Amino acid sequence: MEPAQPADRVPTDATPPDGQPPVLPTAGATPPAGEPALVESTGPAPLADAGEQPAPPARKEKARSERSPKDMALSLLVLLVPIALLLAFYRGFLGGDEPVTVDPAPAIEQARAANAFPVAEPRGLGSDWRTVSARYQTESGGGTLRIGYVTPEGRGAQLVESNVPAEKLLPAELSGGQPQGPADLPGGASWQRYTARGNEQALVLLEPNRTVLVVGDAGEAELRELVTALR
Repeated sequence: MEPAQPADRVPTDATPPDGQPPVLPTAGATPPAGEPALVESTGPAPLADAGEQPAPPARKEKARSERSPKDMALSLLVLLVPIALLLAFYRGFLGGDEPVTVDPAPAIEQARAANAFPVAEPRGLGSDWRTVSARYQTESGGGTLRIGYVTPEGRGAQLVESNVPAEKLLPAELSGGQPQGPADLPGGASWQRYTARGNEQALVLLEPNRTVLVVGDAGEAELRELVTALR
């Protein structure tokens, strides 16, 4: 006979009889000797590593509101009003549209002092003829006086007086312009009509010791007025 076993000892062989399901040990069963008991943790879950903080929930970006056409028009108006006021002040009080005028007298006196050729100057022109440039310069072959005007109609005209040989002066001043016949001006001088660069035209007086040109995009009537004012 086998010796009797203690009543609370679990048989080592858990094989059930034929046809029966296996019997699992209960949670409160005593572990075999020499093995630690399994203790089920009931405390809080361990904290995550301080260096691995959970990412905050993504913030919803606020959608940019679209500007209405009315808002855009108002913004543009705010910008345009000061600009319009500045332009009005510049034109009305500072004469912003007026060309800068100069005194031609020093250049004329310099040309006369050089005594290279007889110098004529316009006299009797109205105040609506504005002198915008005046210069006398000495160059190879002689000296040249140039006086630029803005005409009453807002066109450009230039008076050129020089003792540089005509065969050199005319191509440079008229860009290869060609004579078109006599100008029939009063005073007896033999002025000739010439073509010039672009839409310009010229009146030319050829004399033995000087050449006089009145050239520009002004109309022929204004060019004639400038010629007849020369004294």
